[in-house]
Amino acid sequence: MDGIRADVAPILRRLAETARQREIDRDFAFAEVRALAEAGIALTGIAVAEGGAGGSLREVTDLVIEIARADSSVAQALRSSFLIANQVAGRPDLPHREVTLARLRNRDLFAGTSNERSGGASGQVNATARRDGAEWVIDGEKYYSTGGLYANWFSTQARTEDGTVLRFTVPVDRPGVERLDDFDAVGQRLTASGTTRFTGVRITDDEVTPTDGNEPANPWQGSYAQLYLAAVQAGIAARALDDAVAYVREKARPIKHSSASTSAEDPYVRQTVGEIAARAQAARAVVLLAAETLEGVRGRTGENARNAGAAAAVEIAQAGVIAIESALAAAELVFDVGGGSITDRALGFDRHWRNARTAANHNPRQWKQAVAGAFHLTGEQPPTTGLF
Repeated sequence: MDGIRADVAPILRRLAETARQREIDRDFAFAEVRALAEAGIALTGIAVAEGGAGGSLREVTDLVIEIARADSSVAQALRSSFLIANQVAGRPDLPHREVTLARLRNRDLFAGTSNERSGGASGQVNATARRDGAEWVIDGEKYYSTGGLYANWFSTQARTEDGTVLRFTVPVDRPGVERLDDFDAVGQRLTASGTTRFTGVRITDDEVTPTDGNEPANPWQGSYAQLYLAAVQAGIAARALDDAVAYVREKARPIKHSSASTSAEDPYVRQTVGEIAARAQAARAVVLLAAETLEGVRGRTGENARNAGAAAAVEIAQAGVIAIESALAAAELVFDVGGGSITDRALGFDRHWRNARTAANHNPRQWKQAVAGAFHLTGEQPPTTGLF
C-alpha cells in the first residue's frame, strides 16, 4: 500500500498543477491516468496473495480522496475501475472473477453504464441484442460512460428479443464500439462521461455476465459506488482549502479598511479559512468512518449480512449528504478570502463548486436523508437500487 502511495504521489502533483489549465483547454489527462494505472492504482485493495497491495477499504478510500483533491475529474473517471476492484476484493463468487482479476493485474482500466438517453422510464434498456449463430449482435447508445475514453473494457446492458436483459463486457477497441467526447455538464468536464455507441458489435456467450436472479445476503451492492462519490466530494473540499490557503498566502491583499497589514492576518479571512478547513475535515471524517463500517460487512452471512448491509448503506447515505454539503460550502467560501480578483476566470476556482454540484446530481441527497430518517424512525430498510 505504501509503495503505491509513493509511486502515485508525483503523478498526483502533476495532476494538481495542471487541472485548471487542462479544464480550460479540454485536455484529457491521458498520460497521467495511464501512469496511475501502471502504478497499480486499481490493485490497492486487492489482497497481496492475488497480486494487489492489500489495502483496507479505508486506505483505498483515503487514496480516492487524494486523487480527487488533485483532480476530481480524474477521480471520477477512475470510479468504474475502483468499483470493479472492490467487487473482486469482496466477492469470492463474482462472475468471471479470475478473468477480471487478470485484467486488473494487467493494469487495465474499466468503464461502463446502463444509462441511455433514448426515452422511457429511468433504467429502461433500449439497446438491443439479437442472436446471429453462436454470437450476439449489439446495437444502441449509452450515456454517462464515465471514464470511457480512458478505459480498456466497457460493461453495459442490452435487451434481447424475448425481453431478457443481457449484461456483458467488451474491449473498447472491438469493431463497432465508438466512444464520443460529448459530455457537456457545467462541471466534471474531463470525466469522459459521454456517449458510447454500439453498431453491430459482436459478443460471445463467455463475455456475458450470468444473472441467476438470486438476491445476495447483502443486497446493497451499490454502497461502495455511493461511498466513492462521497470520497470525490471530500477531495473537492480538500482542494478548495488548498487553493484558499495558497491564494491568501501568495496573492490576496487586505481590504482597505482591514485592521491587518496582510490578508493572512485579517481576522475575517482567518475565520473563513477556518470554516473551509472544518468543512473539508468533516467530509473526510464521515467518508473514512463509513468506509470502515462498510468493510465490516464483508464476510458476514445470512440475516447478519443483511442487517449490517442495511446499516452501512444508511451510514454511507448520511456521509454522502455531509460530504456534498461540505464540498459545496467549501467551494463557495473560497471566494470570501479575496476581493474581486479572486473571481478571475484564469484562476479557475469556480470549477470546485461546479464539480461538486455536478457530482452531487448523481443521486438526490433529499432521498438519502429521507431514507436515513425512515431507517432510524421505523427500521425501514433502504432501497436496493444501487443508489444506497
